[in-house]
Amino acid sequence: MAQESAIIQRMKPVIYLLLLLTMPGNQSCQAQTNKKMENTNPLLCDPESGVCEMPGQQNNPAGTIRSEKKPIKVVYYTDPICSSCWGIEPQLRKLKLEYGDVMEIEYRMGGLLPDWSYNSGGISKPSDVAHHWDEVSRHYDMPIIGDVWIEDPLPSSYPPSIAFKAAQLQDNGKAILFLRAIREMVFLEKKNITKWEYLESAAKSIGLDIVQFKKDYEGKAQQLFKEDLKLGKELGVRGFPTMFFTDVTGKTEMVYGSKPYSVYEGALLKLQPASVKNAYDTSWDYVFSTYHSLTAKEFAELTGTARNESERILDELTASGKLEKLVTRNGAIWRDLGI
Repeated sequence: MAQESAIIQRMKPVIYLLLLLTMPGNQSCQAQTNKKMENTNPLLCDPESGVCEMPGQQNNPAGTIRSEKKPIKVVYYTDPICSSCWGIEPQLRKLKLEYGDVMEIEYRMGGLLPDWSYNSGGISKPSDVAHHWDEVSRHYDMPIIGDVWIEDPLPSSYPPSIAFKAAQLQDNGKAILFLRAIREMVFLEKKNITKWEYLESAAKSIGLDIVQFKKDYEGKAQQLFKEDLKLGKELGVRGFPTMFFTDVTGKTEMVYGSKPYSVYEGALLKLQPASVKNAYDTSWDYVFSTYHSLTAKEFAELTGTARNESERILDELTASGKLEKLVTRNGAIWRDLGI
């Protein structure tokens, strides 16, 4: 019996990994059906497939997207608590720097976690998510700690999604900064971003009109979020991240899940082969003036620095008073002090 118990203990990590791998697709937050069990839990974001997926939907892009302002339009379906979406921040930020002149990105909210009314797929309560986030963090080399699911769990991802739509009503660029701010709150600072105090704090930090923000959050943004969900259904969005790259004729390339940078770039170039990447400034001060917070993985991706060198450089900049560093057990993030 003792020997059998020891074997079971050694097998626990393998059993847990098998639970994590109950997702289809290309590295996203998702849920899938296999022969042995049905996982309807979208919070099991498969680190291997890179998908956080909604159950019961099929990706089937409808011909309703068309680029209007630039040669390529990207409709990006995401969610504030999608760990796989956090995992692609390095690639997405680089794509904007290299192809921002020919590409516009439209952020849409997908509604990853409506509530906790389900009980399946290895996660039946918020605390079950905590260890999963730690695993995902190591896979993506992006700092995530799951403690919020133990200390102050979120009942839904809808409130921060609606808050994002409220920010969009004021300024699309600031809305993207707002999304980044609340993601840092939930992934690194253990803050329950369904609470108004944190949404308000994030909105203030990026310069939104708070009175208007609250009015829109309680009003227009609710309907805009419903419209995002409706369009997502029409497009067959079943998980996050999902990106639809579309040209002026309506021709579309879809990238589903967390992928290497070359896959996102390839989708764009397939539609717009003549596009020339922007040779942007890769100095530390330029990338921090563009994106005011960076992880070591992001810094390496954006500057072309070797990953094993990026952290040393960032720590030197911190020691010289140019950056501040927030440390978690699963990695750090560096923020620009504006010096």
